[in-house]
Amino acid sequence: MNILSYFHIDMWTLWGLVSQGLFFLSFVVQWYESEKRKTSVIPMEFWYLRILGALMTFIYAVARRDIVFLASTVLQIIIYSRNIHLISLKAPAGKG
Repeated sequence: MNILSYFHIDMWTLWGLVSQGLFFLSFVVQWYESEKRKTSVIPMEFWYLRILGALMTFIYAVARRDIVFLASTVLQIIIYSRNIHLISLKAPAGKG
């Protein structure tokens, strides 16, 4: 019995898996940087991976016509964009 035969796997499924992988990778990046610095930090790469994952999930939700994912990713995109903007305001000149 092949468990994958119960699921519809197509290009959009793979797209969705990659977008979720980016979310997971953001946590790996955050963990790695925190371990390296010996303190809890959230690096800019975390936010970039999160917004890329949210944008990809938004596209997935539109393609799948899934209002639940669509609504949640719109909010995520707004929050992640705002965090990136606030961090860039604090960055020294030439380091944005």
